[in-house]
Amino acid sequence: MQDIRVLGLDLDGTVFDSEKRISPRTMAAMQAAIARGVVVLPATGRPVSGVPKEFLHLEGVRYALTSNGATVTELATGRRVVELTFDADTAGQVYDIVRRFNSALSIFIDGNSYTSADNMDKMVEFSPPALRPYLRDSRIPVQDMHAFLRQHAHGIEKFSILYPDYPTRDAARAAVLAACDVEATSSLGANLELNAPGVNKGRALVALAETLGYRRENVMACGDSDNDLAMIRMAGLGVAMGNAEPEILAAAAAVTDDNDHDGVAKAIERYILGTFGEEPPVPSPAR
Repeated sequence: MQDIRVLGLDLDGTVFDSEKRISPRTMAAMQAAIARGVVVLPATGRPVSGVPKEFLHLEGVRYALTSNGATVTELATGRRVVELTFDADTAGQVYDIVRRFNSALSIFIDGNSYTSADNMDKMVEFSPPALRPYLRDSRIPVQDMHAFLRQHAHGIEKFSILYPDYPTRDAARAAVLAACDVEATSSLGANLELNAPGVNKGRALVALAETLGYRRENVMACGDSDNDLAMIRMAGLGVAMGNAEPEILAAAAAVTDDNDHDGVAKAIERYILGTFGEEPPVPSPAR
């Protein structure tokens, strides 16, 4: 069995089931991996403030990879192990392009997500029902998004944008890529996620592993969406969820069950614990 020492887990469509819950079996498997000394961390497009408390409060979770790899944060201290934000000129250029399209725009800065007050209703309208409570709770409204961006232009981790349909999303994506050198991915439906050049989950996850003294071969990653592709490719063991997009399935070294049938738990049991097929462990309460 491969010596896995670092485990990066996407959240939406991976750790979370379709109702945005973490199953008891998945929680127990993560706890068991941590007990074996594996560094288990969320590897998500969400900001730090959007990572669920039941994951962050799981004893032994020390790091969070957020904003698609723009940051890796040591949770106990708030120290940034990885920080790859936009330069001010590129951020301003991206904003000037994306605001021309009908969308609900959020900007991730210093672990939080900000949106204009008039975007909140659009955000709910353009998002899947199961995601709406998270969006309402995590977004911080600001009165003037353009002025806010100018004030924080050197600290922007990610642009996260929801569109009413795929043609609008695709037109906006094409316009941005024609003018700017950025990373453009998607994690759900008609959304667009923009990061600084070269920023992705894979780069950040491997950078953390190397900081901790491990090699790429010691890294395992689980994911399902376009923004997980680099992580699946770069990890020593990239595992696609059964519900993953075709490109993720093709890139993965292994495929597990879907997110509604304990796919993450089964991957951990098979590739880290060596207990797949045995009676699954019972989770202890999160602290």
